[in-house]
Amino acid sequence: MNHRRRKKLSQHLSTAVLLGDTTRVTALLRAGADPERADRDGTTPLYQASVNGAVGIARLLLAAGARPDTESGDGSEGTPLCGAACWGHTATARELLAHGADPDLREDHGTGRSPMDWAIDGPHPETVAVLLAAGATPHGETRQDSRLFSW
Repeated sequence: MNHRRRKKLSQHLSTAVLLGDTTRVTALLRAGADPERADRDGTTPLYQASVNGAVGIARLLLAAGARPDTESGDGSEGTPLCGAACWGHTATARELLAHGADPDLREDHGTGRSPMDWAIDGPHPETVAVLLAAGATPHGETRQDSRLFSW
């Protein structure tokens, strides 16, 4: 497939993810759309699905090769897990973690907020519990100290 066609498919994929159109996302991925390719604003399809809590679409993108820890945006967004945690999309957070998302990965190339920071500030206690179960540590805590942290 040529570069131009692949780019066009990826643009259509971004739109389908934004609209929550699972059928169209499936068709575009089968046609060769790149699940990692960001849109013009730098937003990756997986980040968009995560922020919107579209767990089914996130699952499709992950199965098609989207990496769960790819940071989205040009410093204005973050990781898919941070996006899901920020909005309390617990099912999406579970899916990302099941596909290897790092529960302690901070945004902004490691200098920003963690998924736990977002979930605590939400507040989204169910998401916090899922992150803790996956081994995440609260902001300012070490992994050893996190055993003392209770919700």
